[in-house]
Amino acid sequence: MPSPPLTRRRLLQGATAGIAAAALAPGAEAAGLAAVTTTRPGTGPGMLSMTQRDDPIGPYAGGVLPAGIRSRFVAGVNGLRMHVLEAGSRGEARAGVLLLHGFPELAYSWRRLMPALAGAGYHVMAPDLRGYGRTDGAGVGYDDDLRPFRMLNEVRDMLSLVSAFGYREVHLAGHDFGSLVASWCAVARPDVFRSVVLMSAPFGGTATLPFDTADAAPDSASAGTPTDIDAELASLDPPRHHYRRFYATREANDDLWRAPQGVHDFLRAYYHMKSGDWSGNRPAPLRQWSAAELARLPRYYVLDLGKGMAETVAEQMPSAAEIEACEWLPDDELRVYSAEYERTGFQGGLQWYRSVQSVSSIFGGGINADLQVFAGRTIGQPSMFIAGARDWGIHQRPGALERMNGEACTDMRGLHLLDGAGHWVQQEGSAEVNRLVLEFLRSL
Repeated sequence: MPSPPLTRRRLLQGATAGIAAAALAPGAEAAGLAAVTTTRPGTGPGMLSMTQRDDPIGPYAGGVLPAGIRSRFVAGVNGLRMHVLEAGSRGEARAGVLLLHGFPELAYSWRRLMPALAGAGYHVMAPDLRGYGRTDGAGVGYDDDLRPFRMLNEVRDMLSLVSAFGYREVHLAGHDFGSLVASWCAVARPDVFRSVVLMSAPFGGTATLPFDTADAAPDSASAGTPTDIDAELASLDPPRHHYRRFYATREANDDLWRAPQGVHDFLRAYYHMKSGDWSGNRPAPLRQWSAAELARLPRYYVLDLGKGMAETVAEQMPSAAEIEACEWLPDDELRVYSAEYERTGFQGGLQWYRSVQSVSSIFGGGINADLQVFAGRTIGQPSMFIAGARDWGIHQRPGALERMNGEACTDMRGLHLLDGAGHWVQQEGSAEVNRLVLEFLRSL
């Protein structure tokens, strides 16, 4: 007798053993939520097995996604087989809308916005980005080549996906890391990405190249180069280290993937601590880029030196009552994330942090130096920014929010901070986000 379909509720009940059980609930393979395969000898801790790399699993089964959202794959997307959640019909749509998720998330993070957009007549595409979820073809080992994760190649991924769907132009929205990708898509190809909604991560602008230095002394010509903040943070009492630096280490993937509390509880605590539900989130602008100012950020942004992220967020694990009351991320929906990350690990999403040359200069050099060709360029398309009023993320880069509003984005149609919401704004404040995005698109 065949196993019954794996609904989100059955997945919650049957998969809590996670990676240690090496399998999910009965019927998981048929439902497209494949059993975990442990690393084979010789791959080392935190590395994906050949089975995980070479045997792609299928789309989500019925019962995992809200009504109206389809799970599919698109081959040949800049060398990737890209997993895409899709809503609406391409042939009947008034326009295409591309939605880009953040870290540690998935296309599934757009599950509440997608039906609203499709219901308004848009064709909606939300991919698992390079290195994430069910998208395969990217090198997701720590020792793999990082060049495919440089920002311009992420932009190329999106151009390839849009082209594969038969669009010459689309509207665009991005959250967290997806906001950065969306920003650079808008900078690089304004002819394709006709409008942009950024969420939770403000775009502070393109690079500034040294100017009028031909006759300057060599030392002064390099003045203004950002100073790496690591040593300053380590000298604080107590010593701290920046999460971007930690995420670039070899140990980071194991810290998250092999968290003592398990992936599910790690993600529960992480999402909780960065949400409006956590009482410790009382954000305020930072005055400058200095260790003393950065130390005002919560521990999930500037960790205690010697602590990893799993230990840091475990200290703020929500109670059973708080989890039960969490309407924006009930446990069965969280299980979709944890099942995927139990299977893949986190290294695919962490690769971008490793492509960043330094904490203090996100795009200052290294393999992302090619972004300097856009020095001085702005986003001139219609744009909008949405974030939670209780999100420290909008302030972690001093001045970025202010520069975005009218300087980096010259046609900013609205800057909205939602009361009570934290970092996961399109999930925590979904009704208001849906309304704002639809009003923005209809105004174009």
